Amino acid sequence: MSIKRVSPSPQLETFLMAARKVADALNLRVLILLSEIPYDFSKIQNELRKLKLIVASDRPEILQAAKDDGVDLITLLHEPETRQNQLGQALLEAIADELISSGETIVALYVGFDRNDVDTLSIISLNEQLSRLTARDLQRLETQVPLETLRLVVDLACDIGREGREGKAVGTLFVVGNHRKVLQMSHEQVHDPFRGYNRKDCKLRNPRVRESVKELAQIDGAFVIASDGTVEAAGRILDAPADGLTLSKGLGSRHWAAAAISKATNSIAIAVSESTGTVRLFQNGVVVLRIEPMDRAMKWRETKTDTPRSED
Repeated sequence: MSIKRVSPSPQLETFLMAARKVADALNLRVLILLSEIPYDFSKIQNELRKLKLIVASDRPEILQAAKDDGVDLITLLHEPETRQNQLGQALLEAIADELISSGETIVALYVGFDRNDVDTLSIISLNEQLSRLTARDLQRLETQVPLETLRLVVDLACDIGREGREGKAVGTLFVVGNHRKVLQMSHEQVHDPFRGYNRKDCKLRNPRVRESVKELAQIDGAFVIASDGTVEAAGRILDAPADGLTLSKGLGSRHWAAAAISKATNSIAIAVSESTGTVRLFQNGVVVLRIEPMDRAMKWRETKTDTPRSED
């Protein structure tokens, strides 16, 4: 089926010219276009000259048009997202597909305020845009925890790893899913600040709850999160045995506890390192995803192993 192309509007033509000038001045090589319309992408690429065009969209007709025109494309997930999140997803997908490198600076065009026509140009250093996950990354995890809950917890962990609290680095641990078993295999370290509250008042979807979690991350122990995103408890000491586990060199007690509880309860454990801000996701006793704070890309699976260590 042939896709009807739309010629670039005068407004888009102006932005393409501006993008080319910016790229020339800053020695950039890639432009990412978040497209809302199946343009004549071959014509756009010709106008960009040496500047490489990458089209990102969640609409099949746009992706097909880009494919037919021989332009590199990125498939975005069709879910409610802000433009910033869509752009972040596009950047991570482009790196994963080796269309761009993690150290690059690129120029991006997208609809920010208008309905369809491009109205925004951004210059983006990828070193500053790699602390978020795409839905596809989390979907690789074989778990019954809903994607929405995982994304809430991972984003919260990334915020803590990057920002700390009140200017101080903070390390913490979240255990998500199978909360009843997790509670059985843990004990209270401090008075639980979530005890006695209605479950509807402990949902991570509530910004006030997320801010409370950030503040409470400074206390010892783990947060226990139900699959529906309810904070069931905080300040829990995990009792799962670490027998038979191997982890990367340099990881301490928090990470061993995360590995052990994820294996014993079939939950997802998310550890934030106090010393580096690195966020690690554990499943079935192993690290399945690592997110570096701000300036480093994600890496799958760890290979070097070590025996347990007492420090974080």
